[in-house]
Amino acid sequence: MADLENALLVGVNLNHDESFERSMKELGALAEACNMQVAGSVCQSMDSVNKAYYIGPGKVEEVASAIEMLHVDIVIFDNSLSPSQLRNLQDALHIAVMDRSALILEIFASRARTREARLQVEVARLQYMLPRLVGLHEALSRQGGGSGSMSNKGAGEKKLELDRRRLEKRLGELRKELEQVIEERKTQRKRRAKSGIPRVALVGYTNAGKSTLMNALLEAYAPEDADLDEKRVMEKDMLFATLDTTVRKIMPENHHPMLLSDTVGFIDKLPHNLVEAFQSTLEEAKEADVLLQVVDCSDPNFPDQIQVTGETLKQLGAEKIPMILVYNKADLCWEENLLPRIQEPADGEYRIYLSAKKGIGLEELLGLIEKKLAGGYVDMELMIPYTDGRALAYLNEHSVIKKQSYEPEGTYLKVQCKKQDAAFYAKYAL
Repeated sequence: MADLENALLVGVNLNHDESFERSMKELGALAEACNMQVAGSVCQSMDSVNKAYYIGPGKVEEVASAIEMLHVDIVIFDNSLSPSQLRNLQDALHIAVMDRSALILEIFASRARTREARLQVEVARLQYMLPRLVGLHEALSRQGGGSGSMSNKGAGEKKLELDRRRLEKRLGELRKELEQVIEERKTQRKRRAKSGIPRVALVGYTNAGKSTLMNALLEAYAPEDADLDEKRVMEKDMLFATLDTTVRKIMPENHHPMLLSDTVGFIDKLPHNLVEAFQSTLEEAKEADVLLQVVDCSDPNFPDQIQVTGETLKQLGAEKIPMILVYNKADLCWEENLLPRIQEPADGEYRIYLSAKKGIGLEELLGLIEKKLAGGYVDMELMIPYTDGRALAYLNEHSVIKKQSYEPEGTYLKVQCKKQDAAFYAKYAL
């Protein structure tokens, strides 16, 4: 196994920003998620960044000394560097330099598994690289060592001396290929929309426990014939453990069947071109009937993470979708016998405190989802003739059956179903 690269973190605290320490701590976690080990950090407080080096010339010398003393392989800046700043720093430090955006892109490149995710990441990386070709040349040409040097196998591993024209050509090819995949995803979404099954999307900050919650709901409420080993999504205590959006069906007893989608996690300073590239994947959140914003309430910075998630959802145009705040890992904050806890603030936005890992609060969460969905559903009694087996099968799959009996003239149903289904089957209403 290759030795881990030593990374030196560099941050600038502009105008005494209170979130600076949190951001630097998160940068260290991102570096570790990219298989690096943090050797040290250099910080500077400034009113405005230096146009040439981002940090002051004196700090550049301090960073150079730290590189030599700590045997550093790569320097990572907490904020985005301009193409000229990146080039000047590489020339001054004689070592690979990357910024937070490049680091996040690197992690995404190493984690992408599906064809769509790989295409999306490569598009985002090329968009990032184009204006920075000169400054990135040294970082991009390092082939050995660890995985933090933008040399991952998979998405974007191209000849490093490609000129701008060839990069732009490649970018055009990728966009065409991605358009085809996006059309396929749109077709899948339309098919799911026609099914009439409510769509619920898990959103939230990276590592809040979205995948854990999805797996817990699957294990409790998956259809009887479902292969759980195949349906489970990967869960790991790591930033951006999963990138690929997955959609799973659950059929909880006495509740509406639902399509659950697990989306990529958000993070502060998420590169704009990455959000843009993952637009089709994140459409799952935009098309949902209800959003479950999963929050790690054991993290002292969770209010900031809620704000970041809200800003990203607004950027996607999904800010008006009904939402439930799911405060996960609540067993780390309260005694288990006090959970789950449900709050309904004046704004009508439900909050539930639960533990996905321990399966506490799942039934109560389903109840809150039903309340959010209630506006689109009605109760009705039906007598389905035995000659219309298709109607009976549809209602069994797409509605909540409260009572069912077999009468001489047909099957009696007392159901809660979507308003459009009620209108369609009104001819059988009692």
